Amino acid sequence: MSMDFPGFSSPAASTEAPLEMLAACHIRVQSQCATLTRLVAHLAEHGSDDQARTAATNIMRYFETAALQHHADEEEDLFPALIESMAGSDAVCIRELTEGLSADHRQLEAIWAGLRQTLEQVAGGQPALLPSDKVMAFVDLYERHIALEEDELLPMAARLLSDNDITRIGRAMRERRGITDTAVG
Repeated sequence: MSMDFPGFSSPAASTEAPLEMLAACHIRVQSQCATLTRLVAHLAEHGSDDQARTAATNIMRYFETAALQHHADEEEDLFPALIESMAGSDAVCIRELTEGLSADHRQLEAIWAGLRQTLEQVAGGQPALLPSDKVMAFVDLYERHIALEEDELLPMAARLLSDNDITRIGRAMRERRGITDTAVG
């Protein structure tokens, strides 16, 4: 993963640096996808034991909250700001990129809905197996999606968006998460 963002230091980036936070979220998505992938084999060998139940609960919590907030951060704030920052044919290219990424989000959410049902069973201690083909489709799509965002979208945003745009996006991210804006000007 390439990081061309000033101030990026870790996956703990905050809404004070929204582009860095979006990039850091990708690291967490990849970590959750890795756990999901490992869970396929674990369930086949050990069933819905304590470790599997804990993993399933954590994966569900992540993809039901942080991942959905991440998609909203992009679709409701970042994508429109990028489109507004450009004019003419450049806006068409950005619009095509953001529409494709939004379509990825819908596809990821659809695959997730099926995986979630199985994870709920596992979290509840019921015997269940994760379909490895669905897990791989989910993980592979996220990998391609993240690569496109990190190689094209986020560097473009860093170049094109004004400080005011970045501040506005960070504020919207805090509001979406219920973070009080007391310390931020």
